[in-house]
Amino acid sequence: MKRWRYLLGKIGWAIFTVLFVLVLNFFLFRVLPGDPARAGIHDPRLKKEAIEAIRVRFGLDKPVINCFESLNPVKFGSCAVNPLDTQFFIYVKNLLQGEMGISYHTNRPVANILAERLWNTILLIGAGQLLAIFIGVIFGVFAAWKARTSIDYVALIVSLLAWSLPTFWLGIILLFWGSNHGLPVGGMQTPGMSSQPFFVRAGDVFRHMLLPTLTYTIVYMGEYMLIMRSSLLDVLSEDYVLTAKAKGLNTFQVLKDHALKNAMLPLVTIIAINLGFTMAGAVQIESVFSWPGLGGAIYEAVNRRDFPVLQGAFLLIAVAVIVANLIAELTYAYLDPRVQSE
Repeated sequence: MKRWRYLLGKIGWAIFTVLFVLVLNFFLFRVLPGDPARAGIHDPRLKKEAIEAIRVRFGLDKPVINCFESLNPVKFGSCAVNPLDTQFFIYVKNLLQGEMGISYHTNRPVANILAERLWNTILLIGAGQLLAIFIGVIFGVFAAWKARTSIDYVALIVSLLAWSLPTFWLGIILLFWGSNHGLPVGGMQTPGMSSQPFFVRAGDVFRHMLLPTLTYTIVYMGEYMLIMRSSLLDVLSEDYVLTAKAKGLNTFQVLKDHALKNAMLPLVTIIAINLGFTMAGAVQIESVFSWPGLGGAIYEAVNRRDFPVLQGAFLLIAVAVIVANLIAELTYAYLDPRVQSE
């Protein structure tokens, strides 16, 4: 019963947070300065009639919400208008139908644009995250096991160095290195490969992924290794671990049965948060390697002031972070049942 109450409480807070973000995300882009229609088109030759037609097409001619025609500048309007005919409720209704609006720049549905870019980002960053977690945990456990030895010191220095490297700088260095060794240095696929068999195209995408994935892995591996080492050292100094050693258990048994599960708690939180931000893509990595991911879409939308794309992307990122945090809290409670009773 206590477990179900804990589970429902966490899910309830996650739903409440999503609703709050949904409202905030709408008003955030209504208080930005400038006319969204004119800013999105960037054509000073547009006549007043053409701008008004664009505003009607994107629903910007309707009041933002009851009593407010616009929020920047603040312009009061009638409070008696039909709430369902305001921008806010149209925005909510469209979201419930899976629509995120139309891009000012491409005139394409935002949901389609983000869906195309999202899978590219998940493919790239997902591979980098898995490698970083695996290598970081292995090296962290090994460094903690060999604490205060030359192996530990070398692992510590390498991890600190990897974690402190600027991502864009490391990407550029690997880009130059890859170009001298025949590796693809930009894009996701070689032009003209679309007519090739599936396995040939998959191999081509894999080659394009090598350098950006390696960049991502090196940066995050250092973070995971340091946290795992620090957490495991704390656990290994606990009395119950000393008792286990006194009973004659070998190192493998102590790590597997008593230390690793508790040492994973801080790492689970960091991994979940990083996975949430994975949805945003690594803007710097995608920019350096011209990878057509979500981070690149956000960068292009900022330059074009394409508010519908930015609004959809921010909502997607926020929901991803909230879901990732929810998964982290549930995993935390599974690993440490004491959390449920607090």
